[in-house]
Amino acid sequence: MVTSARSIASLTLSFGLVNVPVRLYSATESGSEIRFNLLDKDGSRLKQQYINERTKNVVDRKDMMKGYEVEKDHFVLFTPDELKALEEGSSHVIDIVSFVPQTSIDPLFYDKSYLLAPDKRGAKPYALLAEAMRRSDRCALAKWAFKAKQYIVQVRANEDGLILQQLRYAGEVRSLADLNIEKAPVTNSELQLALKLVDTIAEDDFNPEDFQDEEKVRVLAAIDEKVAGKQIVASSHSEDEVVAGGQVIDLMEALRSSLAKNPSAKAAKPTASVTKLKQAAAAAPAPTRKPAKRAVVEPEPAAAPAPRSRARK
Repeated sequence: MVTSARSIASLTLSFGLVNVPVRLYSATESGSEIRFNLLDKDGSRLKQQYINERTKNVVDRKDMMKGYEVEKDHFVLFTPDELKALEEGSSHVIDIVSFVPQTSIDPLFYDKSYLLAPDKRGAKPYALLAEAMRRSDRCALAKWAFKAKQYIVQVRANEDGLILQQLRYAGEVRSLADLNIEKAPVTNSELQLALKLVDTIAEDDFNPEDFQDEEKVRVLAAIDEKVAGKQIVASSHSEDEVVAGGQVIDLMEALRSSLAKNPSAKAAKPTASVTKLKQAAAAAPAPTRKPAKRAVVEPEPAAAPAPRSRARK
């Protein structure tokens, strides 16, 4: 469950002579993850301590300093006041430098997301900026200094308002071109079957409500079993889940098997019926090489166990 939003900071979006007072909110909720505590064998909580490597003595937090390692085991030290002074160099202004096409930013550059809401006297310019970006299908690129770090950010508009997206710098993002990926030829027959398979499970948009963390549900169920005093038995994955088991499979046969197995996944889709999909798969030219003895078998999705009331969500 997502908790009620709490503002992180009051900022100003600036472009040209227009200033938009906004409030910053975290766009994600990390507190919903399952966390296990470290305990001693008698069940007592363990307390984390910091140990001086030289004296082996425990160091209190009030006596700690932070340092930047300039070379091996050589540091420049900063007191809490000095670190605070660095943070005070942060700016409350998000300075828009350009507007670029919405699709021109590769999601690989996306970092942390925030929500922006209008602050006092900011509703009108906020609405104006959001609508201008929607109409132009562009987003804003801006500079923002926050907590002693300079960020490049994207400000984009959706139907509800503005989103601030921290972006990574070019030196922080790896490229697929650096991996020297082998270029494998694809035949037209293989491509046509693959496109039919894509069409059987195609959707018009992404609905996050269609998905849930099945592993979290499973762990919560195991916790409930423990609470109820039952012995937990680890569930092993079915052998059917091991795709191909290391053997070489026939790609065309695997595509045909997938089409024959999954056409009902979108029975309501008007573009193709189950019969037509099977006929299209059967009409495709057969492969020239001998098919593998065992085709890929996909397991039927199992119903996720419902979490019990005793588990802490």
